[in-house]
Amino acid sequence: MKYPLYPPFDPYANGLNFLIASYIIPYVGLTGYVGANPKLQSAQAKRLVAGLLGVESAQDAVIRALLHERASLKVQPYDITVADFTNRISDLRNNIGKQGLKDEGLIVPLELGAEGRISGNVIAGDRDSVAYDRSPEEILRIVYGTGSESIPGGFLPWGGDGQIARSYTFGKY
Repeated sequence: MKYPLYPPFDPYANGLNFLIASYIIPYVGLTGYVGANPKLQSAQAKRLVAGLLGVESAQDAVIRALLHERASLKVQPYDITVADFTNRISDLRNNIGKQGLKDEGLIVPLELGAEGRISGNVIAGDRDSVAYDRSPEEILRIVYGTGSESIPGGFLPWGGDGQIARSYTFGKY
């Protein structure tokens, strides 16, 4: 968001708010799995990530479809449409990910839509309808909410506990 919401957004206030809050995580995971897969060495690891990617993609598609049905509804008390909320969340993830356009809301300009033909965006992908990828650094910047892979916050205020996350914050927190 470009400005703080007042009152603060409550994901549990109603079903619509919960869907909007649910929009935040699955797509970040999806792009992380796409980015990680080519870097994996073993067939077992690639199979695991492919399986997780399938589940994460399905979760994201269901949430996006449910939100798309409600795209023109105003989210109260903010007087912002569901589509605008998703676009702003996606813009924020792009900005703090720091690697350009890899995230899109529910409604996009025609030239960004699937194969440049549609503006509805239930399944996010590039111009050729291929999923975007994100590096581990990008994922950390987004889930930390700080725009830095070295400064924890957001969903992981004490930092991630995996080997990759610890390699960026070791000894700092």
